[in-house]
Amino acid sequence: MPTWITNNRLYDLARQGQRLTPWWGVLALASILLLVSSFFGLPVTLIQLLLTGFSESGMTTQPSWLAGLLMGLLLATSFGALILLVWLWVRFYEKRPFATLGFERRGAMFQYGRGLLIGLLTFGGAVGLMALFGYVAPEAGDPTRAGLAALGGVLLVFLPGWFIQGAAEEVLTRGWMLPVIGARYRPWLGILLSSFFFAVMHGLNPNLSILALVNLALYGLFAALYALREESLWGVCAFHAVWNWAQGNLFGLAVSGQETGVGTLLDLMETGPDWFTGGAFGPEGGLAVTLALALGCALMLVWPQSS
Repeated sequence: MPTWITNNRLYDLARQGQRLTPWWGVLALASILLLVSSFFGLPVTLIQLLLTGFSESGMTTQPSWLAGLLMGLLLATSFGALILLVWLWVRFYEKRPFATLGFERRGAMFQYGRGLLIGLLTFGGAVGLMALFGYVAPEAGDPTRAGLAALGGVLLVFLPGWFIQGAAEEVLTRGWMLPVIGARYRPWLGILLSSFFFAVMHGLNPNLSILALVNLALYGLFAALYALREESLWGVCAFHAVWNWAQGNLFGLAVSGQETGVGTLLDLMETGPDWFTGGAFGPEGGLAVTLALALGCALMLVWPQSS
């Protein structure tokens, strides 16, 4: 196993605390924190329901900017609460600062910007692969929710929505779970359990398939390698945020089985077989993303380690 996996700055940061949570405690607590944090978004959900008259069709009649704002707030409150809860545990039980979750200041801006670029290129590569085989096509949707008309909502859902949502899932799995288990037991166990947990935490998403579950675990493996290779969480947080944004609001495809309903800059639809395009689950349920993530994992193994 490469030395950057077995001996890593992220493990050293986790060991700065007075105690490390046992593996069974990590898995149990992570499940509880996910459940508890979801309740923090209830006020925004209630506002959405009031504005739409408690009808599903009302969601599509909202202006794009308002839909983007509400979705961004929903993501920010629920997943922002998840970050807060993880930090409270780390601060008061493990007795270490927030920065030890992989948020040291050195190189933060560069790593985040690079993560945005890598995320766009990786997901764009998957869409490009589908296009190469003729498996995507423009969709004739609502013109008020596509292109420049949707720009306000598209930006509002990224900041603060996907920005915080992507970071929260990385904080939980790659910032806390992976280093704690890897430092207390074995690095490979931290990678395995964090990747498995990441897949399982999406297990209730609609339209889930076996290949989608495999891809979610593969994404977990890729993200683990990314975080360890960079010895930081900045880059993988950016990657995760822009990956989700590109799916739902750049290309207009489903995000892990869910439609954003906000708007999209390029309104595309899958036209090929579900096993390749992901079908109703979105590209994460298809072979195109499998190939993109497998290539990403291979590149991480040969990427020079940050100095």
